Amino acid sequence: MDFIVALVREYGVGIVFLNVLIEQLGAPIPAYPVLMVTGAIHGDSLSQQLLLIAVAVLAALIADGVWYAMGRRYGRRVLARVCKVSLSPDSCVQNTESLYSRWGAKSLLIAKFVPGFASIASALAGAVGTSPTRFVLFDGLGALLWVGSAVLLGGLFSSTVEDLLAVLAQLGQWGLLLLGIAFAVFIARRWWSRRQVIRSLRMERLTVDELNGMLSGGDLPVILDVRAGAAFAASHIPGAHSYDPHLRGARLPAIDPEASVIVYCACPNEVSAARIAQLLRRAGVARVRPLLGGIDAWVDAGYQVHGGAATSPAS
Repeated sequence: MDFIVALVREYGVGIVFLNVLIEQLGAPIPAYPVLMVTGAIHGDSLSQQLLLIAVAVLAALIADGVWYAMGRRYGRRVLARVCKVSLSPDSCVQNTESLYSRWGAKSLLIAKFVPGFASIASALAGAVGTSPTRFVLFDGLGALLWVGSAVLLGGLFSSTVEDLLAVLAQLGQWGLLLLGIAFAVFIARRWWSRRQVIRSLRMERLTVDELNGMLSGGDLPVILDVRAGAAFAASHIPGAHSYDPHLRGARLPAIDPEASVIVYCACPNEVSAARIAQLLRRAGVARVRPLLGGIDAWVDAGYQVHGGAATSPAS
């Protein structure tokens, strides 16, 4: 443990750069505590703190720039890929699209304070065509707020952090073990939370081939697109109706309880769609199923998509 503490004191700036870069690229390795600790260690040197802030902001901008470029190249399809490598809730795509639709690039100012939002927001900024200048401006300011708050807190509580490091150093290998256990518990809790969400939403799915067969055969179901309105406007399954559950005042449309209803989203494990399907079942609509793979599976299968708005479903 003494070696770890000495390593942070000697190479703290480099460690922070790697930590922030890796975390912002999507790995579940928290950088905020490391920023606080390093800020506390260098609390008596303004020049070192400024260097720490500059390096951390640079690392964040590099990582966010990667996601932004991927969003510009691959569009919204990259969003679900980000969520698949994240321990954040599976509805992160839906939450991010709704927030970005309301606030635009300004949402990047608080993106890093919201777990699981930073990488998704950067990719979405590229996907929706936010200009590079506007992206760098708001993302840079957001990174500065995030890094600066951590370093400031570390400096304010430097004596407390130093005491904690001293205790861990005295514990030696046991101190390192405690840190390892704390990190393992953090990962396990996030993984368990995600697993419980998926288990709670288990239900029969409809495949895109089955849906296409229904549409081709004249058996027209009610199709609900539960992505953000901007995503629906960009492309949607023919005949689908938009319903954004994160939109203030949004209400589920009136649907005939005997109707066949298909719900789709663009999130891993169809979490958002399954949640809405559960709400409809509780409301008395028995024949409702999420679409397996969502809009991405529909597009991958080569089926047609439409742009523009659709009317509300009839009761």
